[in-house]
Amino acid sequence: MPALTGDTLVLTEKNAADTIRILVATDNHVGFNERDPIRGNDSWQSFHEVMCLAKEKDVDMVLLAGDLFHENKPSRKAMYQVMRSLRMNCYGEKPCELEMLSDMSENFQGAFNHANYEDPDINVAIPVFSIHGNHDDPSGEGHLAALDILQMSGLVNYYGRTPESDNIHIKPVLLQKGNTKLALYGMSNVRDERLFRTFRDGKARFYQPGTQKQDWFNLMSVHQNHNAHTETGYLPENFLPEFIDLVVWGHEHECLIKPRHNSEMGFHVMQPGSSVATSLMPGEAEPKHVAVLSITGRDFTVEPIKLKSVRPFIIKEIVLSDDKKAKVIARKDNHRTELTRHLMDIVEELIKQANQEWQDAQDEDTIEENAEPPLPLVRLRVEYSAPDGGSFDCENPQRFSNRFLGKVANVNDVIQFYRKKTGSSRKAQNGADLPEESILAQLSIDSVKVDKLVREFLEAQSLTILPQNSFGDAVSQFVDKDDKHAMELFVWDSLESQVRHLLEIDDVDEEDCMEAAKKYRSKLEELYTAGHLRKSKKAKIKPKPDTWDTDLDGHWSDEPGALIRSEDDAEMDNDDAESVAAPPRGKSRAATAKKVAAPKKGGKGKKTVVAEESEDEDVVMGQSDEDESQLFVKPAAPTRAAKKPPVRRASPMKRAPARSTRQTQTRLNFSQPLSQVQSNGRKKTHQISDDEILDDDDAFEPAPSTATMRSTRGKR
Repeated sequence: MPALTGDTLVLTEKNAADTIRILVATDNHVGFNERDPIRGNDSWQSFHEVMCLAKEKDVDMVLLAGDLFHENKPSRKAMYQVMRSLRMNCYGEKPCELEMLSDMSENFQGAFNHANYEDPDINVAIPVFSIHGNHDDPSGEGHLAALDILQMSGLVNYYGRTPESDNIHIKPVLLQKGNTKLALYGMSNVRDERLFRTFRDGKARFYQPGTQKQDWFNLMSVHQNHNAHTETGYLPENFLPEFIDLVVWGHEHECLIKPRHNSEMGFHVMQPGSSVATSLMPGEAEPKHVAVLSITGRDFTVEPIKLKSVRPFIIKEIVLSDDKKAKVIARKDNHRTELTRHLMDIVEELIKQANQEWQDAQDEDTIEENAEPPLPLVRLRVEYSAPDGGSFDCENPQRFSNRFLGKVANVNDVIQFYRKKTGSSRKAQNGADLPEESILAQLSIDSVKVDKLVREFLEAQSLTILPQNSFGDAVSQFVDKDDKHAMELFVWDSLESQVRHLLEIDDVDEEDCMEAAKKYRSKLEELYTAGHLRKSKKAKIKPKPDTWDTDLDGHWSDEPGALIRSEDDAEMDNDDAESVAAPPRGKSRAATAKKVAAPKKGGKGKKTVVAEESEDEDVVMGQSDEDESQLFVKPAAPTRAAKKPPVRRASPMKRAPARSTRQTQTRLNFSQPLSQVQSNGRKKTHQISDDEILDDDDAFEPAPSTATMRSTRGKR
């Protein structure tokens, strides 16, 4: 395990040649609130300070762990400011001392699939490596991100892409400086619930260098939820491999810059936090830092650097029922003015405290004389539950906040009033228990999670047949992937599985069926939690009938009868397709009589069984020569029992219909009208004409060859 030798590192000429110095930052959110007349420039000013620190500290590279931009379609102003800062601080005549050892085409995509400092047309002194976060993720036509534009312009090295969220291959960027070897892993943001299932199902694979594995320092950057907001809405640290030495964790804005050791996994975790406050929460009020990470061999040190251009932010929470002065005010009549004055005095003290903290953070050498501190961000959270024998008459929060115009930066939300939530249970109109108000209040439109909403609702219910966790997955498929048949398939499969289980049980009475169903449901939930049951399968649709008009009747896939619920349903549909297929007219009738074996192409709805190659084979990076072919070691793929293809029974020989003087249709297609009513009320059998027979190769079996037809005529 690599050693954390201290907070600072004094470089000497001896170890400087073997030390890789990395400036680590994350969640810059350039473009946040850029239309605000007061706070519009905060995000890019703090990012510019970060890049100036990289040049000032003379680092070898910059590592950004996601959310460089606040939006995935940043404005021209935000893009301009980022490109300006990168060009001012990253270009130069100083040669980059990092040597690229991995196949760059495996790490970087696009027309210029190589590191920017390896480009002979660009003089890059400090390369920037970045993954994308949940704010600047790829979208739109071409599935491009804002980082693709920066990479194409030669300013950023965009790595750690995740094109498939359910099949992730993480290959490192291999760098070397002197005797220090660095394996840089990156995993861009994936929706937390999907990523949790991907790791749980074993579909996330990490690749290691194939030579001298013990000599490499393994550094990884991720951008996921670090805390367990829900059961599956985060990335557990024990999901990451044990050979990782240090994890730079993005997405969480609270600054925890000092590495924390995970004793279970054996690696360290560092959470730099954001460089700009995007919400008035306690985690954002911590001082903002970046860090210079120095790696020498397998040892590393971290030097935290406090940002000075960040707008000061201070938050305080008070409970009026515990405040001595507020208790006295509550017993008076018409006390709104006096209570407002008391709260204003508290805010004034917070403003003075914020300004003093900003003055203390500045250097005496760099600060200008009579420099005015920026307007601070102030948030006062007030719990105003009424005490015994009194009540609180609070002023409107908007009107109260506007009293500090010109003193604070957030003039609309300085104060926040709230009350403690009671634990009383709520019931719906049908008598079903609902989650508490505190839980429903957290599920706003912007942050609602389907899995959490379903889980909270179902925990108050008593399901007998349907598994709860699979139910939530089916709802997610319905909402997130617009799978209209996900719920129907889930209910059908659950009922079919329960019935099959109950039929297999011999010694069970009718009265005990309910208890047996509950036990089997609990077993299915345990299997799903352990990862032995896969998520909802994709719906299969029956072939659309010939007479179905999409413009008049709607989409065929929306019809309840179009769904294939089980294999038996699919076989019945195939049998129906065979029974209603009309034989061809004329000479082709005689040819039908000479069918000897089933053709290679099956009837409508049938599929030929083809042995598919295994998809578990790993891709080996860098096979241009013998040395590069040994650069990575493929992880051992789990062995699976070979599946035998199902045995298909040969199609029975069909006899040709008997000839008659009158050519009549013996079988009718179910999609054709069976009869036509004449004017006198009598029914007449509808004859299918040649024009009505579909020209579909799958509806009929292929006609025999010309030689076979000649031999048949000779026998006659």
